Amino acid sequence: MGKPIVAIVGRPNVGKSTLFNKIAGKRISIVEDIPGVTRDRVYAEAEWLRYNFTIIDTGGIEPENGDVILSQMRRQAQIAIDTANVIVFIVDGKEGLTGADAEVAQMLRKSKKPIVLVVNKVDSLKEEDNAYEFYNLGIGDPITISSSQGLGLGDMLDRVVSYFPEDDSSSEEDEYIKIAMVGKPNVGKSSLINKLLGEERVIVSDIPGTTRDAIDSVLETDIGKFLLIDTAGLRRKSKIKEELERYSAVRTLAAIERADICILMIDATEGVSDQDEKIIGYAHEQGKAIMVIVNKWDLIEKDDKTMDTFKKNLQYNLSFIDYAPYLFISAKTGQRVHKVLEVAKECYGNFSKRVSTGLLNDVINKAVLMKEPPIVGLKRLKIYYVTQAETKPPLFIFFINDYQTLHFSYERYLVNQLRENFDFKGTTIKLQFRERKE
Repeated sequence: MGKPIVAIVGRPNVGKSTLFNKIAGKRISIVEDIPGVTRDRVYAEAEWLRYNFTIIDTGGIEPENGDVILSQMRRQAQIAIDTANVIVFIVDGKEGLTGADAEVAQMLRKSKKPIVLVVNKVDSLKEEDNAYEFYNLGIGDPITISSSQGLGLGDMLDRVVSYFPEDDSSSEEDEYIKIAMVGKPNVGKSSLINKLLGEERVIVSDIPGTTRDAIDSVLETDIGKFLLIDTAGLRRKSKIKEELERYSAVRTLAAIERADICILMIDATEGVSDQDEKIIGYAHEQGKAIMVIVNKWDLIEKDDKTMDTFKKNLQYNLSFIDYAPYLFISAKTGQRVHKVLEVAKECYGNFSKRVSTGLLNDVINKAVLMKEPPIVGLKRLKIYYVTQAETKPPLFIFFINDYQTLHFSYERYLVNQLRENFDFKGTTIKLQFRERKE
């Protein structure tokens, strides 16, 4: 199952983004050389006590009048209702209860989702009484905080995590290999799913953005049981006219969280875009298995070098997922569609692969003999022992002499050796290093 999702809902200027940044902490300011890690993203990974979760900021709304405020708040609330495990409804303790607050609270009550009512901008004890009028919303006891000063956040987060579902590893969904189809609007995600299912399960239209929600379809075949998740496409920001479109992105991120494998679909007539890089960059961050499908290949004029040239261009633009396999198909004509699940199953096998400790250490010892670690400062890296700690994705822990001796180029070398020896095509692999003195 994916990590729990917490959505922050509320009017403009009540402190949603400040609270979001406080909860996210330093992680939100980290800039990595991976598409998808952006300074202005609406989601972040957060941690409280023993819980890891995804927090969604539904902010960024600057409406021109009160009617627009209310309509956009309704949209926010609906997205939170549909997507989140827990909803944080934030109100302004200085301004007091408004009609918009009351109407959205009514929507949230009907959702039956856990709601944490947070009264913000309570900066001192004498302002605590400002919270009493919010009992009128009928959604439980309000928690007073000051997001700007960091007051009351611990109590709030304690309430939030108390609503998280227990991880049920034996759930029915876990019997299936979960595949999320991601990409821009109108690249053929729904058409491919319909072709695989052999029925018109998902609406197919030439209008970009037809698929507003993540839609699940179950498929059982001779090679395995699959859960296919169709998602709304992500548009460029300049084209996001509706707030609903912005929050379709949130649903896509939630679908990626649930998935084992993310299939990036690219339109052969358009090539790879910044949005493609952004969304698959998020899947890469999350350690998912990944494959790339180039659709509408039937519309391309070809010679004997067309596919190789196209693939090289894609690999250049998507170099951060150099482990991902590529497949050129036509969902419309059915060309190579039969290979989609075969390749996905292979990626899943590598995603779930466990390597024996003895064999793993043999391979790493040989790799060190073939290429000694460089001397960093006055020391050389020593690797004492390696073990695989997790699968989905594979995580390897290296016990070493000193962190300071680890050079990024040698870490990349070790990753390449693991890939060459154990065939981890289609999945990211993660390395952790722990110091152990001799």
